This record gives sequence, C-alpha cells and structure tokens, in this order.
Amino acid sequence: MTETLVPGTGGAAIAADARVVDHPAWPALKAAVEEIRPWQSKDGSIDFEAEGAPAPEQVEAAVERAAAAVEQLSPLLPHATAYHKALVADLRKWVAEGFRVPDFLDSLMAFHPAAERADGLQHLVVFPMYTQNGNPDRNFEAVVLKMVWPEWLSELERTRYDNPLFLGITLEDFTPGYDTHSAVLFPETIAVREAPERFTWGGIFCDREAARYRKVTEAAVDILGIELPEDIARMVEDQERCEKAFVLWDMVHDRTHSHGDLPFDPFMIKQRQPFWMYGLEELRCDLTAFKEAVKLESEGNEHGRDVQYAVLFDRMFRFPVSGDRNRNYDGLGGQLLFAYLHKHDVVRWTDNTLKIDWMRAPQVTNQLCAEIEKLYRDGIDRPKLVHWFKAYELVSTYLAPHPGSTWAKGPDALDLTQPPRKLVDDVLPDEFPLSMFYEALAKKLKTVIASCKGITAHNADTAERAAA
Repeated sequence: MTETLVPGTGGAAIAADARVVDHPAWPALKAAVEEIRPWQSKDGSIDFEAEGAPAPEQVEAAVERAAAAVEQLSPLLPHATAYHKALVADLRKWVAEGFRVPDFLDSLMAFHPAAERADGLQHLVVFPMYTQNGNPDRNFEAVVLKMVWPEWLSELERTRYDNPLFLGITLEDFTPGYDTHSAVLFPETIAVREAPERFTWGGIFCDREAARYRKVTEAAVDILGIELPEDIARMVEDQERCEKAFVLWDMVHDRTHSHGDLPFDPFMIKQRQPFWMYGLEELRCDLTAFKEAVKLESEGNEHGRDVQYAVLFDRMFRFPVSGDRNRNYDGLGGQLLFAYLHKHDVVRWTDNTLKIDWMRAPQVTNQLCAEIEKLYRDGIDRPKLVHWFKAYELVSTYLAPHPGSTWAKGPDALDLTQPPRKLVDDVLPDEFPLSMFYEALAKKLKTVIASCKGITAHNADTAERAAA
C-alpha cells in the first residue's frame, strides 16, 4: 500500500495518517501548556503581582513554544488548518494584550469538527477552558482526540436521529484538565469575549464513558450479587462494544434535548429552576435513548440491547453515588429510576442480593419515560410554578424528600408573592437524600469510582489495579 505524505514544517514530509501523539511536537505542546497552567488565575489571566508569579518573558516563551508546536502538528490535520492558524493568532494575541482574561472566540469560530465527521479522523484541540466535572478554572488545555463515526452510526443519524452538531469522540492524550472525571468537550466552556449566537458542535468521549461504565458495573455486579444475562456479561467485558453502545446512547440523548413536548428552553441555560427539573430533563433524554434502543433491538439492530443495559446500569449504579450531594441532578435521576423499578418489582433487594426481572425491565422503564413525557406535555398548559410542583409530586411519589424540606410541605409553606426563581432558594441542597440502599452502596463503590478519574480505554487496566 502506498503511504500518503504531506509537507511538514521546514520542508520535511510526514505521513498523512500519522498519529498526532507520536509526533515529537505533541509532548512539546503538552509541556508548554502544563507550564502555563499553574500561572493562570481562575479566569485564565496571569497576575504578575501574585506571589511566585513568573516574569512576562517566561510566559511569552512558553506560549511561543506552544504556538510553534501547533504549527508543527498542523500538517498532520489538513482538515483543521484554518482553526490552527486562528489558534496561533489567538495565542499570540493573548501575549500582546498582556495575558489578560483570554479571548479565543476567533479560534473557536474557526473550529468546525462537525462539518467533517469521519471515523478515525484526528483533531488537535487547544483552548483556555474549564472542564465539566473536572477543572472549574479556565486553564489552557490541549487534547488530541479521534472521531467515532462508523457507517452504521452515520446511517442512523442520517435516517432516524438527525443530530448535525454531535461528535462521538475518543481521547488519545490530554493535559491535566482531562485527567479528571470529565467526559465531554463543549464549546460553551471556552474563554471568549462573548458567546456566539449558536454553537456548531459538542463532543462526548465515549471511550471514557465505556471504560468507567465497565469498571463501576463490574464492581456493582459483584457487590450486589447480580446474575447478568450471558450476553450482557460479555458486553461489560468488551470495551469496543461498550463504546458503540455509548456513542449511540449519547447521540440520541443529545438530540432529545430539543425534541418532544417541551414546555421550556430545552437546555434550560437561561432559566433558574429547582434541580429536580434538570434531573428530570436528563433522565427524559436517557429514557428516550432507552426507548429507541428497545425499538432498535426489535428491528434486529445489534447495538439496541447494549444501549438498554448501558442506560440501566450506569444510571442505577454510578450516577446516584457519584459527585457530592449539592443539587446533584444527575444523581437524582438515577435514584428515581431505581426507585421506580423497585416500586414496580423489576428490581428487588432481598437476601443481600439485587434481583432484576430482565423480561419486564424494558416495559417498566418505558413506562417511567411515558410518565415524564406526560408531565412535559401537560406542562405546556401550566404556569411555571404549578409545573414545578407537579414535577416535585412525580419525584416525591418514589423518592422520600428530606424531612426538613419546605417544598415537601406544599405551596402553603412558600412565599408565593415572590417570583418563582426566588423560591428556588428554598430548595435544599439535598432535597431527596440517598436511601439506605444507596448509602451502603456508595461506601462500597467509593474507591472504584475515584479510580475512574482520568480513565480511558488505554489506561483502564491501571485504574483497575488502583481500585484493587
């Protein structure tokens, strides 16, 4: 087979399909970024009056090394040349403006990964940004990723689940902001002078999701004594198969935020609402993916059944016991799913063993999805506050509110002369505490979940040894 070569910097030829992380400029870029990060304040600027601050010349030299590395790597990625040029310009502009709060709007607007979704296509991403469930500060990050876009997924997106902004991606290598629990790459996390009118892409790292899912599910199955169906046991052992399940789940979930009977802004970005509203929205999207997976399985799609068990196990075993208990809306969704299935005898915790009615699980899970969809549809005709109370009523049917909850006492306990957004202040940080079942499970899974920090398909074995 003939190897395709492209011109590199300095006239050297390099293979067009070469891995970015194997090029000597990649470790140079990582080193430069990791040198800059500790100097940055929370907003991404550098305070040269702070104790231990570097000299401006020292920062400028590090930024220039980063820019030079990007220029050396760019020939490997001809589909992103415009972005790399804008990125280098933004880096040098940051230097010229005295290392103030970074503004990388120009390079963000030049980055269009969703315009060419091809399986295995590499991207080099460098931005000042925070990472969701990772680093809250707008430090510089450098990430090499690969697109996950097999033909079967492309066909489903084209014919059934249109989602032109979605990116299924995997991690090749990264700087410390992604050596965390973060599994997404979203443009709204990037430091810019003003938010664009619309974003054109959003990425989810299915390899991290799959590796984390496998690790936590294996531990939960062992702790809870679950007897898995043979085919699902094989799935949990198979990283590639799990990645396929997650990328399909992610694509349908992401699409669902803007589909269906929605009584509000689907992403709720501009609204202040009680956190159970966010929890129901995320759960609605997951259960829609589950419902579609049931349909796909009935049509013979090999990934449909895998998606169902990815949703069930990740939602029930990891979500409720991950993160803190401060308005943990994702955790709440997992608690609600488990409680609903328990109430309907699909899951039973008896004799220190979790028994699951595998035959009824799809039907009853879809039943919960239908209840949430009805809540949404009816909400179109309700005032906001009434809708919030109806949602609270749905959740509290299956989850016990905190004994000190004001909202649990009903409308008479709240000052209804205030606007609804003010009443959010009366919501407790842990409005729906963990059940005794989950309190015990959280203690047993704590080490395993912590070991998933920074996990990828490449280092999952290392994480397993750390959890042992």
